Formats: sequence, C-alpha cells, structure tokens
Amino acid sequence: MEPVTQRHWTLRENSNRPALQAAVAAELDLPPLLVQVLLQRGGNSVEDIRQFLAARLSALPDPNLLPDMLPACRRLGLALKREEKISVHGDYDVDGISGCALLVEGLRALGAEVEYHIPLRLKGGYGLSAEAIRQAGERGCGIVVSVDCGVSAHDEAALATALGLDLIITDHHQPPDQLPPCLALINPQLASDPFPLKELSGVGVAFFLLLGLRRFLRTDGFFDPRPEPDFRRSLDLVALGTIADLVPLSGVNRILVRTGLQLLEQGGRPGVAALKRVADVKAVTSGSVGFRLAPRLNAAGRLEDAALGVELLLNGSEPQCATLARQLDEFNRERQQLEQRTLAEAIAMLETRNQDDYSIVLFGEHWHTGVIGIVASRLVERYHRPTVLIALDGNGCGKGSARSIAGFHLYRALQDCADSLTAFGGHAMAAGLTLDGDTADIFAAAFERVARRDLSPGDLIPQLSHDGEVALESLTLPLLHAMERLEPYGVGNPQPVFVTRDCRPCGVRMLGGKHLKFSVEQRGTSRDCIAFGQAGRVDELTGAIDILFKPGINLWRGNKSMQLQIVDFVAHDTES
Repeated sequence: MEPVTQRHWTLRENSNRPALQAAVAAELDLPPLLVQVLLQRGGNSVEDIRQFLAARLSALPDPNLLPDMLPACRRLGLALKREEKISVHGDYDVDGISGCALLVEGLRALGAEVEYHIPLRLKGGYGLSAEAIRQAGERGCGIVVSVDCGVSAHDEAALATALGLDLIITDHHQPPDQLPPCLALINPQLASDPFPLKELSGVGVAFFLLLGLRRFLRTDGFFDPRPEPDFRRSLDLVALGTIADLVPLSGVNRILVRTGLQLLEQGGRPGVAALKRVADVKAVTSGSVGFRLAPRLNAAGRLEDAALGVELLLNGSEPQCATLARQLDEFNRERQQLEQRTLAEAIAMLETRNQDDYSIVLFGEHWHTGVIGIVASRLVERYHRPTVLIALDGNGCGKGSARSIAGFHLYRALQDCADSLTAFGGHAMAAGLTLDGDTADIFAAAFERVARRDLSPGDLIPQLSHDGEVALESLTLPLLHAMERLEPYGVGNPQPVFVTRDCRPCGVRMLGGKHLKFSVEQRGTSRDCIAFGQAGRVDELTGAIDILFKPGINLWRGNKSMQLQIVDFVAHDTES
C-alpha cells in the first residue's frame, strides 16, 4: 500500500451570503475576510457571530438540561451532609485524568472526603473497574462517581448495587442500546434537544456536574454558614481534557476552553507550571496544549500509572510537582521511541498490502497498548483509511485502538462487527476494542466489508478544506491580528486556511532535512513561507505554484513578521 499523495482542495460551505456578510462587517466593525471565515464556521446571524467572539461564561447552558443531573446532585448533597466518603473513578487519558482531578478538587472544596482511582492501562484496562468498586466499598465509600467512562459498564454497575454503593456515571461516549443500572447517568449523548452541545468532553461533563451541584446546594441553604467555591478556577483542567480529547471547539466547549487557556497561561496551578517548564511552553495555545502538555500527561497512563498525572494536577508543592513533571517528560520520551518503532513495523507490514483495501487492520504480538492509538492516527494521516491496530498479548487476547476518516463512523462500524468482538466503545472518529485472538482475521474481514459498504473511492482521497482564495497583497499584519479573535483553534474551529494561485517560489532551502523554507511572489508582493515535513517535494518548487496555507505571525527577537504555513501546494504544468 502506497501513501496517499493526491488531495482535493474544497471550499468550506456556508460562505456565499453577501447580505449577511455586509451586515456583520458593518455592525461589528470586522474585516470582510474575517466575517467570511466566521460565517463558514456556522454563524447564521449577527448575534451568532457576536456570541461566538464574546464566548462569555454567562452564556453557558443550564446544567439541569443534562439527564439525571438533579438526582445526582441530591445524592451528592446528602453525602456532604452525612459526611460520607466519595470515590471518583477516572480514566487513563488526559480527559479522564483532568476530569478526575477536577471532581476531586471540586468536591473537596465543598468539604467532602474524596478518594480517587485511575485504572492501569496494562492491567485493568479501560473503564470502570470491578476491583476498584469493591475496594471503594471496603474503604467505607457510599458513592462512586465515574468520569469519562461507565456508559457501557453493566456488570460493574450491577456490582456497585449489590455492594450497596450508589453509582453516578458521568460520561460522554456513545451509549449502547441498553444502559447500565445506576443512580444517575449524566451523558450529553442522552440529552434531549434543549441541551445545546452533545459533544462535551468527559471533563466538560464533570464540570457541569459541579455547577449543578453548587446550584443545588445554594438553594438548599448549604452555603449559609460557608463560602461558595469558585469553580472558574478549575477551567484550566477543563481546557486540558477538552483539547486533548479532540471534541469540537465550538459553542459550549469554546467558552470553557477560552477561559481555561487563560488560566493555563497564568500558570497558577503548580503542576501546570512545572509541566510547562519541562515541555518548554512559552505561550499557551490550543496547539501547545495538544502537542506539548497533553502528550506528557498522557504518557503516564500509556506506560506507567495515570494517577501520576492526577497527583501532578492536584499537588500544591512546587518541588514535588517539578519531580513529577520530570517523570512525565521521561515517560513521554520513552513513548516517542515506542511509537516510532511500532510505526516503522506497521508501515513495513503495509508495503505488501493491496492498494485497493478500504481499511487497515494490523496485529502485533509485542506491540505496546499505550502507543497503538497514536500509531493508528499516524497511519490514517499517511494512508487515509479507517485504521485499527491490535496488540495481541500472547494469551489469546487482543486490545485495539481505532481511528477514522470523515464519512466513516467508527462506533457504528464496530457495532456491525460486534460478533467478532468481546467489547468495544468510543466515538465516530476514535474507538477501542477487545477481541479473542482466534477471531482477529474474522474481524479484519468484517471491518473491510463495512468500510467498502460505507465509503466510496472518492472518500479515500483526503479533502483539504479552505476558506477561500486571496491575493498575497490582501494579507496584512492588522488583518492577522484581527483573526486572532477566532482562537482557540481546534476541531470544529480550525485555523483559517486560504488559497493563493499563480505564485513564484524563490529562495528555496531545506531546514533540518525535513522542512522547506522559501518565499512566494505574486504581482510584486512577497511573503515568507514554511512547509513542515515537505522536504521531499523540493523538486516541485521550480515554477509557478498554487498554495494552500495558514497565515500566521512569526515573532523573532521581538520583531513580528508574516509567515505562511504551507499545508499543500500544486505545481503548474511546465508547458502552461
């Protein structure tokens, strides 16, 4: 199988509305190009655009719109009055780690006695742990609250009931047809239409539980003799998990993350400050969270114990946080080495594969379950196929991670392959599964059949969306500063991408053997460019080209300049 080289450039929808564009530009005093970008991100009125740009916490929806919020708050309120011990059960990814830290911190701020549990990826696996539930009961807990897991935990929920524990599940994953029996199941996927965003992260759901609980306690007179905690201070944790879990940064998530990034930048939490130092993060953006901070938090759960991440986020001692952050940094380096080895092995396997395959399913006897999800993402980038990597443990069991492409819903696909699986769960774009080793080939064949059913040949060609064509002379530093109001960027709110045609590259040189740096000229206007990871295409920069790029501001020694980050380019035919 060969890497995908062909790409289609497509204009984002919803852009050709000149009357609305003019009204927004006039009323909000915005550059027309910025308004065009805003409309392409779902704005349908001047008020929509105003609220998007403001992203105020006051615009957050009523927590009670989430299902089972009131019974959960009543039970937690009763636990606070009775001084019952509460156990919080998180997950081993950044969403679960940050969500666990958020609930532990928030409940303790309300006066609760709280313990927490994070499963070991290599021993306990994903989701609610029966052993952890038993231990919670033995230690005198009356309530178990899950974060980022539990919606499919039927056996574990039944065990909690049998042990006399009240189970509150907070999750955001796709619910199965039959829900587990529990006191309350708070999941936006189950919410009725009034709740404005069903794609909250796990930590986002946990944050709304704290908001709902605080309001319930307020009306119940709980705060008459004591101060109310300010949960806004925990939005740094919400930003970490929300960005890392790749949920859309629009609507409610945009509001939460925008404030959370400001708190991360301030670095008031000792653990975050220590993590920023080891990751060499000078300025906090959604990109630095996703590519520098989150991988280090994730590394603990991938290779060791994710509880180290919770400890780092909750710890108030700067020396202890520095030690923990260095540990996570070392785990991350080890994770990178494992990832590169596994990726090389997977690519070698695919060299003999049929180019006509619509999916990729690979098995490895010695693969580390902590990195197969990352490697699956790398393979999707390289081959643009729905991809499943499965680590076989030598005892007849396989654990897999799956990543998808646009137009292929992973969770539904796995439902159609359920006969060959022992368990599965996840979202449209990412999922996990377990199977018996002797059904591995059966699953691979079933997954390929579903991919062929749901995808067309055109779906296997990457679509690179852009926000329109611009002339180089129209790109100015004031315009780029105005576009910074679109941040934070991420899924659902991508950084603006534009097309400029008929440019002439000049001054082409390689950087580090991997990247290209050059300038492009169009009708007397020149702009600097950087093309990351595209050194292999240097021979294509010999004549006129069309470029697909993200405009940005480069800061060097106190000086600001414009730099175009090249996403893709197409060389004109030499004859033309």
